[in-house]
Amino acid sequence: MDRRPQVKAMARRRPFWLPASSYYVIAVAVAIAFFFLVWGILRDEGDEMPWVTAGVGASILLGGAAVLREVILRRTRNNYLRMERRVKDNFSGVRAQIGDRRGSGKLTLEKNSAILKEIKQKSDAAKVLGKFSAGHREVFEMCGEYLGRIEAELPTVNAGSPRLSALLKGRTSAAMFYRYHLLQWAEIEARALTTDANSLADVSERIRAAKDALNVIEFALQSYPAEQSLLESRDVLTEMSVSIKVSDLIERAERAAFRNENREAIGFYRDALFYLGRDNIHTDERQRAADRINAEMDRLRLLEGRE
Repeated sequence: MDRRPQVKAMARRRPFWLPASSYYVIAVAVAIAFFFLVWGILRDEGDEMPWVTAGVGASILLGGAAVLREVILRRTRNNYLRMERRVKDNFSGVRAQIGDRRGSGKLTLEKNSAILKEIKQKSDAAKVLGKFSAGHREVFEMCGEYLGRIEAELPTVNAGSPRLSALLKGRTSAAMFYRYHLLQWAEIEARALTTDANSLADVSERIRAAKDALNVIEFALQSYPAEQSLLESRDVLTEMSVSIKVSDLIERAERAAFRNENREAIGFYRDALFYLGRDNIHTDERQRAADRINAEMDRLRLLEGRE
């Protein structure tokens, strides 16, 4: 069986940083404190319009905070991507050694030993650079290719050949590496994307990040469908995706209701109920949300009937 993973390219994520909402709350608080400090000093000195100077200074401070955040994040992201490229370059050699599993070259004892040694070295390197998912991905992809070549090689090996024992041991060893690094990759990728889903300001970006995180888990489940940690992560991410979408629809409905556009609000609430029940998952939290939505829809229908 070909165990080489066909990993879909995940959206390039940013390294961890303070969420935008938290950062700007802090920045606004500092700007307000700065405004009152300058205003108080200028007022004590007899300035006729202390709020003007204080306001300009606070505005400059807030604008500078926004620019500073972008500069720092861009530099951090570039450093992160540079490190990922180094990791990928470091792993390229062994991929060439393994080659296509359909290659015509015989997998000799020497070649087999060299490949396993190289995989072990790359595995150790990936563990040292543990926070970079690219290293783990490269290792489990290499293991997948090696396992695929082993599966193609075994039918051609005679029962008494010394290669048989070596290839079987290599398969067992590579399978262990494959499992470890696949699960590490899935954990790191899903955690980072989940952080994005919780911190990004744009709702569509949050939904995309949650979906990408779920895709990572689903990919890992193809190899290990009974892995409990993956199953639990899938449940959490499924609920997160639904929660983000439903919360957005409820906010739209509330804004429409505030504008007295009750029919539009009811439409948003219907969409929210659809997402709550679309995957046939029933939880107490979903039921409470559905009850609140139905109560609000009933209230809006009553208002519609009175008009």
